[in-house]
Amino acid sequence: MLFNSLGFFLFLPLVLAVHAVLPAGRRWAWLLIASYVFYASFEPSGALYLAAVTLVIYGCGWGMGQSAHRPIRIALLAAGLVVVLGLLVTFKFYDFVAGEVERAAAALLATDATFDLPRLGVAAPVGFSFYAFSGASYLIDVYVGRLEPQRHGGYVALYTAFFPKILAGPIERATTFLPQLGNGLRAHPEQIIAGTQLVVWGLFKKVVIADNLAPLVDRAFSIAAYASPVELLVAVYFFAFQIYCDFSGYTDIAIGVALMLGITLMENFRRPYLSRSTAEFWGQRWHISLGHWFRDYLYIPLGGSRAGSVRRYANLMSVFVVSGLWHAGLGYGVGWTFLVWGALNGLYQWIGLASARFWRRLGERLPRLSASTPLLIVRVLVTFHLIAIAWVFFRAASVAEAILILQKIAGGIGKMAALLPRYPFTGEHYLGFGLIALLIFVEILDERRSIWKRLAAAPLVLRWGVYYAAIFALLILGRWQAREFIYMQF
Repeated sequence: MLFNSLGFFLFLPLVLAVHAVLPAGRRWAWLLIASYVFYASFEPSGALYLAAVTLVIYGCGWGMGQSAHRPIRIALLAAGLVVVLGLLVTFKFYDFVAGEVERAAAALLATDATFDLPRLGVAAPVGFSFYAFSGASYLIDVYVGRLEPQRHGGYVALYTAFFPKILAGPIERATTFLPQLGNGLRAHPEQIIAGTQLVVWGLFKKVVIADNLAPLVDRAFSIAAYASPVELLVAVYFFAFQIYCDFSGYTDIAIGVALMLGITLMENFRRPYLSRSTAEFWGQRWHISLGHWFRDYLYIPLGGSRAGSVRRYANLMSVFVVSGLWHAGLGYGVGWTFLVWGALNGLYQWIGLASARFWRRLGERLPRLSASTPLLIVRVLVTFHLIAIAWVFFRAASVAEAILILQKIAGGIGKMAALLPRYPFTGEHYLGFGLIALLIFVEILDERRSIWKRLAAAPLVLRWGVYYAAIFALLILGRWQAREFIYMQF
């Protein structure tokens, strides 16, 4: 029951209608039932894992609240994290690591004898990474005292299973989610309007932009060894916008649906391709909920920036390597590419940190230059291309293939002016370029002033003209084959 499927368009109105007529005290129970029905529609057995994780975090959290003895609290925290995160690591990496150990053993022993380890042959349930991290944050927040252990087991279950966010986030904190459940879960008219706008915009980004770019990306990456430099370059650019529109489209729909139900979820994207540095990209604009999770539960506990420069660099790299490992999943396989992707982004942070003093001093000496529009554009373009290079490792089937793609593009850069006019661009390409240009235009407007505030202040004819144009584009240009959202597979 994907957000872009007919089943969901039948499911959501039913959920909203029943939610609206139920007494305030019963709405949480209805949303919990709806969430399990939604989740079980993908794989019924996955609901068992979801229920098991919920019982573990509820039980361990309740136990920590009942005990004043630090050793017992530590034991309960450790037990909960081992179960929740241990399952995540096992699902994601056991079979991959077993295969790598077999290959390493065969190479070291230099023998034809087979060395076989048992395989699980089981993939992580859909969305497991997201609700596992939510569960882990609940346990840690209870342990450190940021959150009182929730006595209402149903509230904890809804926090873990809430259907708009369960497949691909945002990774909401219990500290902000649980207090909302006691407020009656009634959506105000402004929330319903804002939620509807976000759902339409999210669908537009997914089925009109991302899914129209996807075939061209898939085609080029599937024949990387034979594709021309132009085809690969276009595919790299298209993938950068495909993954952004796919993931942020899901988030927009999730936040919009939650608003319709009277729940506010955190912002997860903030026009990331307008970032002026990779630090800004990862720290403030892309997958914000995951970035904050790693900051609060990994980077700061490791010492953050307070433990000296060497430790600070090590902590930064640790965060990005772990992030790379977290992203490994069914979407593009489990392999070394994600580790390289994470380490490369960590390297970007090292370079940014090492050069920060130089840029600060330059800004002090040449303030007009540092604040100039041309320099801002250059910084945005450089940041985008650094991120796009890293995306190649994210999308490629292997590290060798990613390097081959980058080598072919680099080798053709000098001849690109001659190659571009001869490349047989199709209507699909021109549609993709046009959609990306439209997206960039909207995001630049939104950066200066919220696009929704602009629409609200616009004349009625213009406002509804935009709405009808969006709906028309969804009907005519949308690819409604229920293609999965990329991040729900991670």
